[in-house]
Amino acid sequence: MSQTKKKNSSGEETKPQTSFANKFFKGSKLRSSKAESRSESKDLETSDCQPSNGTEETTTPDPAKSQPLSSEMEGESRAEKNEQFLQKLGKKAVNKCLNLNNCGLRTADMKEVGEALKAIPELEELNLSWNSKVGGNLPLILQALQEGSKLQTLELVDCALTSEDGAFMGQLLPMLQSLEVLDLSINRNISGSLNRIAQGLKNTSNLKVLKLHSCGLSQDSVKILDAAFRYLCDLRRLDLSCNKELGGGFEGSPAQLATLRHLQVLNLHQCSLTAGDVVSLTQVIPLLSNLQELDLSANKKMGISSENLLSRLRFLPALKSLLINNCALENETLTALAEASVHLPGLEIFDLSWNKCIGGNLKLLVETLQLSASLQVLGLSSCSLVTEDVTLLASIIQTGHLAKLQKLDLSYNDSVCGTGWTVFCQNLQFLKELTELDISLRPSNFQNCGQWFGHLLHAMTKLPEITEIGMKRWVLTASQEEELERFNQDHKRRIHIDHGGFQ
Repeated sequence: MSQTKKKNSSGEETKPQTSFANKFFKGSKLRSSKAESRSESKDLETSDCQPSNGTEETTTPDPAKSQPLSSEMEGESRAEKNEQFLQKLGKKAVNKCLNLNNCGLRTADMKEVGEALKAIPELEELNLSWNSKVGGNLPLILQALQEGSKLQTLELVDCALTSEDGAFMGQLLPMLQSLEVLDLSINRNISGSLNRIAQGLKNTSNLKVLKLHSCGLSQDSVKILDAAFRYLCDLRRLDLSCNKELGGGFEGSPAQLATLRHLQVLNLHQCSLTAGDVVSLTQVIPLLSNLQELDLSANKKMGISSENLLSRLRFLPALKSLLINNCALENETLTALAEASVHLPGLEIFDLSWNKCIGGNLKLLVETLQLSASLQVLGLSSCSLVTEDVTLLASIIQTGHLAKLQKLDLSYNDSVCGTGWTVFCQNLQFLKELTELDISLRPSNFQNCGQWFGHLLHAMTKLPEITEIGMKRWVLTASQEEELERFNQDHKRRIHIDHGGFQ
């Protein structure tokens, strides 16, 4: 989540060292800082060493007056070293933000990172992600962050954090009263110190984003976090995805999750949710009335048990993104989803891919697709669609529905015959805002393009925004290759067509 940067409204005079730090993190060049220092030094020499009447006099320098110069030179030396360090990494601190993600930091760099933080006392955003050497060195790096820190965003994704780092994080969090975004994703070893982290989270009442994607969370982890949720009343985004051993943790109705009334994004992708989890979430999720994005995808055990949960999605009127791909939905659950989704007029992203039950049953979703005037992304990949499903979709498009659609994924539906693709391509031109279309075949299947390919090329001339056509494993004949070459010559737009080659 991108954060809005606060402007520095302070107009007060500052000490020379603070002044230089401010210049430093506005990204000022080192040479200009040196020039300013030389100019200020010259002014000091003039005022201290020369009389106002222009006659030569010998005066003894006042140590008290020399102290600011010494302090400034010390600050300049520190900032110069820090700037040299950041230049070596190809980075710089800008607008109170220090981004060192994926810099290949070495163990020897850790102390210099700690020193760099001291030179930026007003730091609001810090990103050290994708640097494995941060693991085991977190206390050394973040020791500069003291109580009263203005840090708002801290990202430590895939830093090989240790259990000890996690314990330190638990101690540090109460000092970061301004913290709004905390991302500890892809650090599997911190699960051992989750108790300490959760204790620290209880003191971060301003936290709006918490990401623990792929952190090795277990069933017990859910209960530990649930105890902290009641203190995070402003939380907007919660990501617990890709914690495959978390399944079963929601059983027993985690009551505190329901207190996150301002939650807008809940990501439980690939969490091995059980039938018991679904029962508990059925009681909780409908209470999150501000929810805008819900990701339950890749939870294959949901199956038939998700019928009640999906039927209650009607109580989430603000929902814009619903991802339930690869959830082993069955006919009953699809019916429940269809009935609930007509109450989601603001839906923009709807992904049902890899649910085989949709094949032959797309008609259940007709009303939803007709009412979803804001829909921008529709995923129906590997849904066992048949020709009737695709022609039905073409009919919906022809009547002016799905006019806002930008991305449409119909890949891996190999059972659709040429007639279906022809009807579809003939009506594709009505999707004026479409940018990406994927009709690729499965990896094991190669087929020749039918007559529909000509209709596809014609539709592309009517689609001003299209940039990407996925046609993997569809093979063009010699005449179709010529058609494509003529199209490319006549239309100088950048449209990438990824097909299976020429016959």
